[in-house]
Amino acid sequence: MTYKGYSAAIEYSDEDGFFVGQIAGIQDFITFHGHSVEEIRSAFQEAVDDYIEACAKVGRSPNKPYSGKLVLRLPPEIHAKLAIQAQISGKSINSMVLEALSNSTHQG
Repeated sequence: MTYKGYSAAIEYSDEDGFFVGQIAGIQDFITFHGHSVEEIRSAFQEAVDDYIEACAKVGRSPNKPYSGKLVLRLPPEIHAKLAIQAQISGKSINSMVLEALSNSTHQG
C-alpha cells in the first residue's frame, strides 16, 4: 500500500482482531490500525497526512522514504570488470547495476 510516496508495512493481529500498520522506510515511528482493508487504507493515508502536517508545524522536513541514491563499495577488481562490461555493452555502470537489481527484485 502506497500513498504520497510512502509505503505501509501491515500485519494482522489475530489477538486484537485488526490490522496494524507502520509507515515503512522512514526513521520516525508512525503506526495506524483498522478492522478492514478500507479502514487500514484510510488510517494509513490519514497517518501520512498527519505526519507531514506535524512536521510542517514544527518546522522540520518529514523523512523521505528513499532518495533513490545508493552508495555501494565494491572490490576494485569487480569494479573494473563491471566498467569493462558496461563499456562493451554501451551502457553506463549505473544502468547495468539498476538493471541487475531490478531483475533480482522481481524474482521470487
